[in-house]
Amino acid sequence: MENKNVLVTGGAGFIGSWTVDFLIQKGYNVRIIDNLQSRVHPNGKPQWLSNDAEFFQGDVANKEDMSIAMEDMDYIIHLAAYQDYMSDFSTFIHTNIESSALIFELAVKDPKRFPVKKIVFASSQSVCGEGKYICPSCANRKKIDLNIIQSDISKRVNNYDIPKDSKLIITPSTRPLEQLKNGNWEHHCQTCGEILLPMLMDEDTISPVTTYGISKYTIELLADRLGKRYNIPSVCMRYTCAQGSHNSFYNAYSGIARRFAMQLMQGLPLTIYEDGNQLRDYINVKDVASANILAMENDNANFRVFNVGGKRAITVLEFAKMMIKEFGSNLDIVIPNEFRVGDTRHTVSDTSQLESLGWKPEIQVEQNVAEYVEWIQQQVGTKEYVKEADKIMHQQGIVQYTKTK
Repeated sequence: MENKNVLVTGGAGFIGSWTVDFLIQKGYNVRIIDNLQSRVHPNGKPQWLSNDAEFFQGDVANKEDMSIAMEDMDYIIHLAAYQDYMSDFSTFIHTNIESSALIFELAVKDPKRFPVKKIVFASSQSVCGEGKYICPSCANRKKIDLNIIQSDISKRVNNYDIPKDSKLIITPSTRPLEQLKNGNWEHHCQTCGEILLPMLMDEDTISPVTTYGISKYTIELLADRLGKRYNIPSVCMRYTCAQGSHNSFYNAYSGIARRFAMQLMQGLPLTIYEDGNQLRDYINVKDVASANILAMENDNANFRVFNVGGKRAITVLEFAKMMIKEFGSNLDIVIPNEFRVGDTRHTVSDTSQLESLGWKPEIQVEQNVAEYVEWIQQQVGTKEYVKEADKIMHQQGIVQYTKTK
């Protein structure tokens, strides 16, 4: 196999380590650069990281470090990123955007030393912001067939066969803080006040509302503009809620499975933000890793953006019940009238573009939960980090109570 050298930035991380494993299985020579951020890797290089990959500890936004890491690499899968709930806005921009620009800068200035033939960038569903919605009342007045609208939105996410340029499609801004403090969780039509119904988010859904989402959308712009200008094919992968083994249980950003697992392992009730009816699509990390490699190998993916999601809409309450069942627990679910500033209400991605290249999510959410629970129960040192993380987020104003608390 020609052109076998692949650099995986953030290769010690959650998605990175699985992508590294899959690349090695396919016969690629893999190099990793990772700074082993202490909040994610407090004990240094994780035990599950493959010894068959070359490892270099460094900063992806540092020119000297990346010059070492990128040398002789044919492909780059750029997964390293700063992600947190804290208000470190400048760090999001520095790490995520500057590192992406640096990859192009080095490749353009010295193509012999850095013979990069393709770059796969980690983007995020957060680029879509609050997503897409439609008002059932206004649509019915326009005689749009919504395939029998259901009042229970937790069971309804559809594209409704409406043209993308239709004025009926609404991309709402982030929910006002005062609305959230009143415990009013849903998006409402500004014309009639009706609760909006969520639609699947395609790759044209662009409305980032967080600094992290803005940084990821900027990466997409860099990948498209610089990639085309300098003839370096690029692909951007918008991951949804990835779950599975190798997901750091030290980092508060690790996600819902980590939070619920840590609570259950400490005999604590599961606490849920808002009312638990938020819709998400959860995807197993192995399906994400396979999507990364497909994007790297398939020329039909060049200069495109792809949603990488689980397809199936699941409420947070449903996910919590799956976790309780898998742990064999009888603990309660508690809804303490809390919300997290910056959270979206309903976000479920349309993955048809990636599926057209032959990919599909293979691991259902129930199996996803089972794999994660089995893995985390085998780990050593999983002390309870949830209380401390919640305390910090309350102090920072990231997690707040409603007025009815």
